[in-house]
Amino acid sequence: MGRLNAAALDAVTLDAHGTILEVVDPVPELQALLPGHGRDAIAEAFRVEGRFYREHVGRGRDGPSLARLREECVAVFNRELGSSLRAEQYIEAIRFELVPGASESLRRLRRLGLALAVVGNWDVSLHERLAEAGLSGSFATVVHAARKPDPAGLLVALERLGVRPDRALHVGDEDADEEAARAAGAHFARAPLPDAIATLA
Repeated sequence: MGRLNAAALDAVTLDAHGTILEVVDPVPELQALLPGHGRDAIAEAFRVEGRFYREHVGRGRDGPSLARLREECVAVFNRELGSSLRAEQYIEAIRFELVPGASESLRRLRRLGLALAVVGNWDVSLHERLAEAGLSGSFATVVHAARKPDPAGLLVALERLGVRPDRALHVGDEDADEEAARAAGAHFARAPLPDAIATLA
């Protein structure tokens, strides 16, 4: 994306994972729980579980369905590794932190007077993860299980904000984000977030 005048925008929607939040390497904590297993094997099991999660994230719509999804995810991890972690142990080992420059970028967007929303391919715990990162109240709306590259999640967020797609910018780190933005009729900028925000004139 070339430089975009902030005056041409009313809102910025943001992808979650890889754009605002990133996972803290869970392998050391998982190794502490699984001393009989090697780092590489744990890391591979985590990657396999991650692929399963991304394919089924939409199942985590509320508390009960999220609990079922987590049980399925840890079962994939255990099957791959030959371990027997409980779901709560596995989930507690996975933590997230803000990507570098995220706080400053969000403050800049707010100073520009832009409405902010998160649109993520994440389960319903996205709200909790944002709160843990100190971002409670930072966004006018949060749309989880957005199914990008389907533009429906973006359109839901923009409808809630009362903003036309052509007056919105979506920032994300994957091709699915760009495809969703284009299909919705919104502008797009690729993460890292500070670099994307720097394109606003």
